[in-house]
Amino acid sequence: MRMIYNISLYLVKYSLSLLSIFNPKLKLFVKGRKSTYPKLTALSADKPTLWFHCASLGEFEQGRPIMEACKKNFPKTQIALSFFSPSGYEIQKNYPIADVVVYLPLDTIHQSKKFIAAVKPTVAIFIKYEFWPNYLAELKSQKIKTILISGIFRPSQPFFKPYGKWMRKSLTTFDHFFVQNQSSKALLSSIGIDRVTLSGDTRFDRVFAITQDNIEFEEIARFKGSCKLLVAGSTWPKDEELLIEYINNTQDPSQKFIIAPHNIKSEGIAQFADRLKKKTGLFSNKTLNLNKCEVLIIDSIGLLSKLYKYADIAYVGGGFGTGIHNVLEPATFGVPICIGPAYKKFNEAIELVNLKACVVITNYPELQENLDTLFNNDLLRKETGKIAANYVQSNLGATQIAMSYLSQELS
Repeated sequence: MRMIYNISLYLVKYSLSLLSIFNPKLKLFVKGRKSTYPKLTALSADKPTLWFHCASLGEFEQGRPIMEACKKNFPKTQIALSFFSPSGYEIQKNYPIADVVVYLPLDTIHQSKKFIAAVKPTVAIFIKYEFWPNYLAELKSQKIKTILISGIFRPSQPFFKPYGKWMRKSLTTFDHFFVQNQSSKALLSSIGIDRVTLSGDTRFDRVFAITQDNIEFEEIARFKGSCKLLVAGSTWPKDEELLIEYINNTQDPSQKFIIAPHNIKSEGIAQFADRLKKKTGLFSNKTLNLNKCEVLIIDSIGLLSKLYKYADIAYVGGGFGTGIHNVLEPATFGVPICIGPAYKKFNEAIELVNLKACVVITNYPELQENLDTLFNNDLLRKETGKIAANYVQSNLGATQIAMSYLSQELS
C-alpha cells in the first residue's frame, strides 16, 4: 500500500499541474508551492524552530492560540507555518506571529526530506489532522518531537479499519496526541496508542480571546442603531436562497441583516444583492448612508468573527453543503444560532444543539418560524445566548494544557 501511495502522489502532482491551467484555485495550489523553499531561507540556523502545519483556515484558528503563546513564552524560538490549502495560505500568508508562512509540498519521499532539512524543526506540531506518511516517517527517523493538537478521531477513519494497518503506522510516529474528546482517546487506545491527553479544543480559547479584544466597528454600530440584528456568516447559495426569502418577506422595520457570504467575488455579490428587495449596501462602499440600509453585505474577509459582537441572532452557513462553518464564533458572544442540517461531524455544533443554544433548520418554514421566534421573544433570545456563552467558557483551557507539554520540550 505504501508503494501505491507514493506512486499515486507523482500522478497527482502531474495531474494538478495540468488541471491548474483551467482552475484558478488549483493554479494557486501549484504556483504557490514554487515559493516555498525561497521563503524558508529566511529562517535562522541559530534559532530553534517550531513547525506548525494546518490543512486550511479552520485548523489555523485552532493552532493560532498555541502559536501566539509560543511566541510570547519563547521569544527566541522562530515559527514556520505551513498550509496545504490555498484557502488557508492566501488569507494568512502575512500572519505576523509566524517567521515564515509557506505551502507544504506534496508528501513525496523526496519533498518530505527536503522540506524538513530546510526547516530543521525542534518540534513539529500538526493541527487536528493531516497525517502525511512520508513527512511523519522522516520526522521519526530524525527523532524530531511530533505532536498533534486538537485532534479528533472517528470510527469511520481508515486507522480503525482492518485495511488501515499501513495508515496506523503513521500514527505511531507521534510522540503525543492532544485530543478534543474522550471517544478520540478511546479509539487511539483501541489500536495501542496511549500517549494521549484529553485536552479539549483550542478553538474555544481562540474565540473567547476575541471577546477580550477592544472591538469597535463604528460603521456596524451605526448600521444597527436600535434595531435587532441578524448576522449570517459564511453563507453558501442554499443558505442565501432561504435568507433572501425571509428578508424579502419580513415587514418589521426593527430588524436588520448583515450577510457575510463565503464567496465574495464581485459577480456573486452583485447577483445576491439584486435579489434583495430591501435597501442593501456593500461594506466596501464608504460613501454609503448606513442609516438608510436594511441589509449590509460584507464583501471582504477577516471581519466575521468580530461582527458577531453586534448580533442578536446568528445564522452560520455551510449546513446545506459539506458542513457548517464556525459556530463557536457567535456562541462566545452569547448569540443564539441557526444552522443547516449538515453538522454531525462537528462536536461543538452537536453539543450546542443538544443544549438548545443552536437550532437546526432544513427548509424555509423552519427558518421563518425560528427566526420570528428569536426576533420577537427577547427573553428566549437572551437566555439562549447565555447558554451558548456559558458553553464556550466551560470548555476553555486546551491551550494551557498543550503549552505545559511544550514548555518541558523547549526549556
